Amino acid sequence: MHYRGVRVLLCLLFLAHHSFQETPSKKKSGKKEGGNTAAIEELKKQVEDIMQDVRLLKEQQALQRVCLKGTKIDDKCFLAVSTKKSYHVANEDCMAMGGTLSTPVTGDENDQLYEYVRRRMGPEVQVWLGINDMVSEGHWVDMSGSSVRYKNWETEITRQPDGGRTHNCAVLSTTANGKWFDESCKVEKAFVCEFNIV
Repeated sequence: MHYRGVRVLLCLLFLAHHSFQETPSKKKSGKKEGGNTAAIEELKKQVEDIMQDVRLLKEQQALQRVCLKGTKIDDKCFLAVSTKKSYHVANEDCMAMGGTLSTPVTGDENDQLYEYVRRRMGPEVQVWLGINDMVSEGHWVDMSGSSVRYKNWETEITRQPDGGRTHNCAVLSTTANGKWFDESCKVEKAFVCEFNIV
């Protein structure tokens, strides 16, 4: 797979070199700018095709490394880790593998993550999510520090998040069908790492 990427890059360099060599001779022969524009457009299309191939190569590499062990949801791979750790240690483990703690951004992604965790770890487990309100109480952010737009708090029975200043990290619960709960970051939980593949 690595050789294919090298071949694609060499082809791109050859095309660019060939295009730049032809441009002066066309001007000398009296051809109009239209020929150059067509050649540039063709080169742009070839570059776009090569970029698409590169994206596919990245996805295939991620699939081989992570998704074969875990699952793919949209443009992400998820890998469940059943070893229980505190929020910070779990996040460090995910970062060491090139990912972050999982953070569902849509209802569909949350549902698929819930199903994956339930199948992989069981019907009565909680896993850390990459969501916390450590900096500002009640202001939940993802691992990049951006405000969380999609939320799936359990609100019918316990009115989550309800832990105040002592519960600054979020978990997804398979017992509650994928609903979220706030929890003390020091508690040890299983976790799921997510990896962007595009």
